[in-house]
Amino acid sequence: MSGSGGTAVVVGSGPNGLAAAFVLARAGVDVTVVEAADTVGGGVRSSDLLRTGLLHDVCSAVHPLAQVSPLLRDPSIGPELERGGLRFATAPVDMVHVLSSSRSATLHTSASETGAGLPGQDGLVWRLSFGTLSSRADAVADEILGPLVHLPRHPLVLAGFGAGAVLPASWSWRRWRSAEARALFAGIAAHAFTPLHLPASSAAGTLLAVAGHRHGWPVAVGGSQRIADALVTGIRRGGGSVVTGTRVTDLAQVRDADLVLLDTSVEVAAGILGDRLPARVARSWSRFRRGPAVAKVDYVLDGDVPWSSPDARRAGTVHLGGTAEDIAAAERECWDGNLPDRPFTLVAQQYLADPSRSRTVNGRRLNPLWAYAHVPAGWDGSAREAFELVTSQIERAAPGFRDTVVDWCASPPSVMEQHNPNYTGGDISGGANDLRQLVARPGLHPYDTGVPGVYLCSSSAAPGGGVHFMCGVQAARRALTVL
Repeated sequence: MSGSGGTAVVVGSGPNGLAAAFVLARAGVDVTVVEAADTVGGGVRSSDLLRTGLLHDVCSAVHPLAQVSPLLRDPSIGPELERGGLRFATAPVDMVHVLSSSRSATLHTSASETGAGLPGQDGLVWRLSFGTLSSRADAVADEILGPLVHLPRHPLVLAGFGAGAVLPASWSWRRWRSAEARALFAGIAAHAFTPLHLPASSAAGTLLAVAGHRHGWPVAVGGSQRIADALVTGIRRGGGSVVTGTRVTDLAQVRDADLVLLDTSVEVAAGILGDRLPARVARSWSRFRRGPAVAKVDYVLDGDVPWSSPDARRAGTVHLGGTAEDIAAAERECWDGNLPDRPFTLVAQQYLADPSRSRTVNGRRLNPLWAYAHVPAGWDGSAREAFELVTSQIERAAPGFRDTVVDWCASPPSVMEQHNPNYTGGDISGGANDLRQLVARPGLHPYDTGVPGVYLCSSSAAPGGGVHFMCGVQAARRALTVL
């Protein structure tokens, strides 16, 4: 990495913007982060939404890619962030996929242990599919968490990963015979919000499985906000500063800096740059496709979720969506703009890994619960409709769940976008994860805007969504080459 001195402004304080500012500050750049909201963090904020002292993660909750990220693995950076208060913890079980009241499949940190719980020969096939790759998970991350088109550092590892990742997920799960194993993989692949019959729809499932079998599916102790807070501490130690409550709508507001990095959606970035954006970039960005959205519900529970699956009662994450075929049908419906009757739903029980999230009040143990369902982009359901959609999915897998709900707060796509303008139409992934946008996100030069000194560092750039920080890190490294 070259470059030192100079000034920079990072617009937006999501995990990518903060990571970019952190890298710049460590390189000796005088960097300022400017955030429109009153608190930093973007997708890694936490709040006591419903009860004082009862902690909810506002967006991202479970972080399978955080510890595999090259940023946190850097021996000079990881310990510094730990000193800033960042720690991760996992629940007794990483994830359970519930197919029905009597059938489920369990993901453990160990590929062997996961395989041991699958029927027949599927356990061996699972170990062969992910065991060796998980032992090289850090090398996999080095190759995948950046622009897809690059000179490989670990060509054999990349080839081993790519052989399965380029397939449609609906082809990949055919290697397993049981409904349990197929659904387990399909649910992991569905994290990409992509129809599972499309080429490369196996990529997210493969990466999340490999990373999980290396580091688990952890939560940040004390809430996802601790990720942002640790990065802010590092930025300030490097001489940088953070300003909140200030919205940037035009480049002229920050153009005195040598570098400007935009941790914003493509749409917001285009608005900030206006007529300065070259026509070729404007055309490329106009073709950028948004993915499906989420309808999110935060609950306060009296006790635990009464899951029918014993393993789900110990799991940090629970997937609800039925068989692999059921999930594929629901994801395709969302992609086509239709609301599924039973959408793929994710539930996070962070308090099982981090008991500090819960509170005892008048002898009652109150637990926070986080959940969202995949819905079409721009779905215009009300908060009550979002609550019913998600709650019904949980109730099917945990009869009596409604009776445990003390309070709730629902966020349909419009509310998600109000909370964070980067979530255009309720899309929390920064854009669709189809093959074209895996290869060129948002174009062949992912961080360059065509405006001298201005770079895109959000999840709309490569490698896309997920709390792995590398959109920001890669953009900062690109920016430093011009100083």
